[in-house]
Amino acid sequence: MNAESHDVNPLHGWKQRFTPVPLSIPHVRRAADAALRAWGLDRSAAALVLLVVSELATNAVRHGRVPGRYFEVRIAYDAEKMVGVEVSDPREGLPALAEPTPDDESGRGLAIVDALAEAWGVRERVVGKTVWARIRL
Repeated sequence: MNAESHDVNPLHGWKQRFTPVPLSIPHVRRAADAALRAWGLDRSAAALVLLVVSELATNAVRHGRVPGRYFEVRIAYDAEKMVGVEVSDPREGLPALAEPTPDDESGRGLAIVDALAEAWGVRERVVGKTVWARIRL
């Protein structure tokens, strides 16, 4: 994980690549939950982190999909109070907070991340981008 982006000095780290299809999102949540539980996070802390992971992974599937390419999820935990989440996808272009109407069925993912995370941002890569979030437990 890039310490410049989310300032988490990881004692624990996990990463995995996934196929960018909607059916991968439950797999992302299960795999991330297993890592968080192995690190000793309680149910409420894990649920908070999993919501952020789920929103960012869903955005990678919906907006970052490039045929034949994977997206990657990384989580770092300092074993005290801070969790860093990164989701990288191969699509160019930086995401931004949307302003959906009450009737819109989507467009709230980054607003949820913004509300739950201490900080979040986007980092360009050689191919694609990484959206990161820092979550204080």
